[in-house]
Amino acid sequence: MRQRLMIGEIWRSAVLALFLLLPVAASAQEADLRKTALAIETPSGERHVFQVEWAGTAAEREHGLMFRTELDADSGMIFDFGEARTVMMWMKNTPLSLDMLFIDEKGVVSRIAERTVPYSEDIIASPGPVRYVLEVNGGRSAALGIVPGSRVDVDAARAALK
Repeated sequence: MRQRLMIGEIWRSAVLALFLLLPVAASAQEADLRKTALAIETPSGERHVFQVEWAGTAAEREHGLMFRTELDADSGMIFDFGEARTVMMWMKNTPLSLDMLFIDEKGVVSRIAERTVPYSEDIIASPGPVRYVLEVNGGRSAALGIVPGSRVDVDAARAALK
Protein backbone atom coordinates (compact mmCIF):
# COMPACT_ATOMS: atom_id res chain seq x y z
CA MET A 1 0.00 0.00 0.00
CA ARG A 2 2.80 2.42 0.92
CA GLN A 3 4.58 1.69 -2.37
CA ARG A 4 1.37 2.48 -4.33
CA LEU A 5 1.08 5.86 -2.54
CA MET A 6 4.72 6.69 -3.35
CA ILE A 7 4.25 5.85 -7.02
CA GLY A 8 1.11 8.01 -7.11
CA GLU A 9 3.00 10.95 -5.58
CA ILE A 10 5.88 10.56 -8.06
CA TRP A 11 3.38 10.45 -10.95
CA ARG A 12 1.57 13.58 -9.75
CA SER A 13 4.90 15.40 -9.31
CA ALA A 14 5.99 14.47 -12.82
CA VAL A 15 2.72 15.68 -14.35
CA LEU A 16 2.91 18.93 -12.37
CA ALA A 17 6.51 19.50 -13.52
CA LEU A 18 5.46 18.97 -17.15
CA PHE A 19 2.67 21.56 -16.90
CA LEU A 20 5.01 24.03 -15.23
CA LEU A 21 7.58 23.63 -18.03
CA LEU A 22 5.14 24.09 -20.95
CA PRO A 23 5.00 27.92 -20.70
CA VAL A 24 8.79 28.03 -20.41
CA ALA A 25 9.15 25.93 -23.55
CA ALA A 26 6.67 28.13 -25.42
CA SER A 27 8.45 31.35 -24.40
CA ALA A 28 11.83 29.82 -25.26
CA GLN A 29 10.50 29.06 -28.74
CA GLU A 30 9.41 32.70 -29.08
CA ALA A 31 12.81 33.98 -27.98
CA ASP A 32 14.65 31.79 -30.50
CA LEU A 33 12.87 33.04 -33.61
CA ARG A 34 14.49 35.75 -35.69
CA LYS A 35 12.56 39.03 -35.84
CA THR A 36 12.18 41.66 -38.54
CA ALA A 37 9.97 44.50 -39.71
CA LEU A 38 7.51 43.57 -42.46
CA ALA A 39 5.77 46.26 -44.52
CA ILE A 40 2.41 45.78 -46.24
CA GLU A 41 1.00 48.20 -48.79
CA THR A 42 -2.73 48.15 -49.47
CA PRO A 43 -4.18 48.74 -52.95
CA SER A 44 -5.13 52.27 -51.79
CA GLY A 45 -1.45 53.00 -51.01
CA GLU A 46 -1.59 52.82 -47.21
CA ARG A 47 1.50 51.28 -45.67
CA HIS A 48 1.51 49.27 -42.42
CA VAL A 49 4.55 47.80 -40.67
CA PHE A 50 4.40 44.72 -38.46
CA GLN A 51 7.15 43.38 -36.22
CA VAL A 52 7.20 39.71 -37.10
CA GLU A 53 8.87 36.54 -35.98
CA TRP A 54 10.25 34.57 -38.92
CA ALA A 55 9.40 30.85 -38.95
CA GLY A 56 11.69 29.43 -41.62
CA THR A 57 12.38 25.89 -40.46
CA ALA A 58 9.94 22.99 -40.35
CA ALA A 59 10.09 22.94 -36.53
CA GLU A 60 9.45 26.70 -36.29
CA ARG A 61 6.52 26.47 -38.72
CA GLU A 62 5.08 23.46 -36.90
CA HIS A 63 5.11 25.27 -33.55
CA GLY A 64 3.94 28.63 -34.92
CA LEU A 65 1.89 30.65 -32.45
CA MET A 66 0.67 27.63 -30.49
CA PHE A 67 0.11 28.27 -26.79
CA ARG A 68 0.50 32.05 -27.16
CA THR A 69 -2.13 33.93 -25.19
CA GLU A 70 -1.35 37.41 -26.50
CA LEU A 71 0.09 39.14 -29.52
CA ASP A 72 0.80 42.87 -29.81
CA ALA A 73 -1.43 44.77 -32.25
CA ASP A 74 1.34 45.28 -34.81
CA SER A 75 3.09 41.95 -34.31
CA GLY A 76 2.80 38.66 -36.10
CA MET A 77 4.55 35.60 -37.40
CA ILE A 78 5.50 34.89 -41.00
CA PHE A 79 5.89 31.32 -42.18
CA ASP A 80 8.43 30.97 -45.01
CA PHE A 81 8.00 27.68 -46.89
CA GLY A 82 11.09 28.28 -49.07
CA GLU A 83 9.19 27.88 -52.33
CA ALA A 84 5.67 28.34 -53.65
CA ARG A 85 3.35 25.42 -52.90
CA THR A 86 -0.13 24.66 -51.67
CA VAL A 87 -0.15 25.30 -47.92
CA MET A 88 -2.51 23.95 -45.28
CA MET A 89 -2.73 25.55 -41.84
CA TRP A 90 -4.77 24.94 -38.70
CA MET A 91 -5.34 26.47 -35.27
CA LYS A 92 -4.57 23.46 -33.08
CA ASN A 93 -3.36 24.56 -29.61
CA THR A 94 -3.65 28.22 -30.61
CA PRO A 95 -5.80 30.23 -28.16
CA LEU A 96 -5.76 33.43 -30.25
CA SER A 97 -8.07 34.26 -33.14
CA LEU A 98 -5.83 35.14 -36.08
CA ASP A 99 -5.97 36.48 -39.62
CA MET A 100 -3.93 34.29 -41.99
CA LEU A 101 -2.61 36.12 -45.05
CA PHE A 102 -1.53 33.77 -47.84
CA ILE A 103 1.23 35.45 -49.85
CA ASP A 104 2.71 34.37 -53.20
CA GLU A 105 6.41 34.44 -54.15
CA LYS A 106 6.08 37.99 -55.48
CA GLY A 107 4.70 39.21 -52.15
CA VAL A 108 1.08 39.59 -53.22
CA VAL A 109 -1.65 38.60 -50.76
CA SER A 110 -3.84 36.02 -52.52
CA ARG A 111 -6.22 35.17 -49.68
CA ILE A 112 -7.00 36.21 -46.11
CA ALA A 113 -8.59 33.73 -43.72
CA GLU A 114 -10.07 36.21 -41.25
CA ARG A 115 -10.75 35.69 -37.57
CA THR A 116 -9.81 32.02 -37.43
CA VAL A 117 -11.38 29.92 -34.68
CA PRO A 118 -9.05 29.25 -31.72
CA TYR A 119 -8.08 25.60 -31.20
CA SER A 120 -9.84 24.50 -34.40
CA GLU A 121 -8.35 21.55 -36.25
CA ASP A 122 -10.16 22.48 -39.47
CA ILE A 123 -7.79 22.86 -42.40
CA ILE A 124 -7.30 26.38 -43.76
CA ALA A 125 -5.83 26.03 -47.24
CA SER A 126 -4.13 28.46 -49.57
CA PRO A 127 -6.02 29.23 -52.79
CA GLY A 128 -3.07 27.97 -54.81
CA PRO A 129 0.71 27.97 -54.52
CA VAL A 130 2.06 30.45 -51.94
CA ARG A 131 5.47 30.83 -50.33
CA TYR A 132 4.45 32.69 -47.17
CA VAL A 133 1.67 32.85 -44.60
CA LEU A 134 1.50 35.83 -42.26
CA GLU A 135 -0.46 35.47 -39.03
CA VAL A 136 -1.66 38.61 -37.25
CA ASN A 137 -4.36 39.26 -34.66
CA GLY A 138 -7.87 38.34 -35.81
CA GLY A 139 -9.63 41.32 -37.41
CA ARG A 140 -6.43 43.33 -37.84
CA SER A 141 -6.39 42.98 -41.65
CA ALA A 142 -9.88 44.43 -42.07
CA ALA A 143 -9.14 47.20 -39.55
CA LEU A 144 -6.12 48.29 -41.61
CA GLY A 145 -7.69 47.81 -45.05
CA ILE A 146 -5.41 44.90 -45.94
CA VAL A 147 -7.12 42.85 -48.65
CA PRO A 148 -6.14 40.33 -51.34
CA GLY A 149 -3.94 42.22 -53.77
CA SER A 150 -2.05 44.04 -51.00
CA ARG A 151 1.72 43.86 -51.42
CA VAL A 152 4.07 42.54 -48.74
CA ASP A 153 7.76 43.50 -48.89
CA VAL A 154 9.08 40.06 -47.93
CA ASP A 155 12.43 40.63 -49.67
CA ALA A 156 13.32 43.63 -47.47
CA ALA A 157 12.09 41.80 -44.36
CA ARG A 158 14.13 38.69 -45.16
CA ALA A 159 17.25 40.82 -45.82
CA ALA A 160 16.87 42.57 -42.44
CA LEU A 161 16.44 39.42 -40.32
CA LYS A 162 18.13 39.64 -36.91
